[in-house]
Amino acid sequence: MVRFSNSIVGLLNLVTFVLSIPILGGGIWLATKADTDCEKFLQWPMIATGGFLLIVSLVGFVGACCRVTWLLWLYSAVMFLLILLLFCFTVFAFVITNKGAGRVVSGRGYKEYQLGDYSNWLQNRVNKSSNWNKIKSCLQDAKVCKSLADDSANEAAEQFYKRNLSPTQSGCCKPPASCNFVYGNATYWTPSTTSSTTTDTDCNKWSNVQDQLCYNCDSCKAGVIANLKHDWHKIAILNIVVLIALIVVYSIGCCAFRNNLRDERNNYK
Repeated sequence: MVRFSNSIVGLLNLVTFVLSIPILGGGIWLATKADTDCEKFLQWPMIATGGFLLIVSLVGFVGACCRVTWLLWLYSAVMFLLILLLFCFTVFAFVITNKGAGRVVSGRGYKEYQLGDYSNWLQNRVNKSSNWNKIKSCLQDAKVCKSLADDSANEAAEQFYKRNLSPTQSGCCKPPASCNFVYGNATYWTPSTTSSTTTDTDCNKWSNVQDQLCYNCDSCKAGVIANLKHDWHKIAILNIVVLIALIVVYSIGCCAFRNNLRDERNNYK
């Protein structure tokens, strides 16, 4: 009779196996059907995650239900490494996103973001041309600035200044407040008589061309990092929950492994 711990491990891995199929299928679909760089960026993580879950769950299911001891040993070893890696990633995510925050601007409902406020690791990632070109392509594909322009059409400057913009909208769709540009609409700004006195290099990078705007500005990169920081904090919290679940599953898997060893020893007597 299959022991309780073996049954639990088998059931959990059967559920994981079923869940891995749509993840793997989604990655394969993106690999064949995706049109944009942003969509293509997701294909390999999805394929790798789906494939990994499928193989590991299959190993755990067969090892638990068919009482294959070496497969359960392999499953336990992989689970231990996964727990260790997830723990390290969670600590890393908290460390690199601990630094930096938006700056309050007088008379504005939104905050502005400075690239130098964030960790050097994140700055180096977004400053790398190949990485930033992909991120910029994703922002353009997502129509971040176009949606802002549509939502604030015909708004007066006073109304726009009260808006609670997202970090990417604040950093990428308009020039920094220090540039002293004159508001035309959400994505159209012109220099004023005091604009020439500013030392902010982003002011020279601003363009009223709608597919350029401030996408090459440091403020845009800072806005992306601010969004990333918020998302990584949520992921890190989710990782803590997943870690607890993995530790429970790992403990049950170790019990199943010991059960198999005990039964093998009894069979040899």
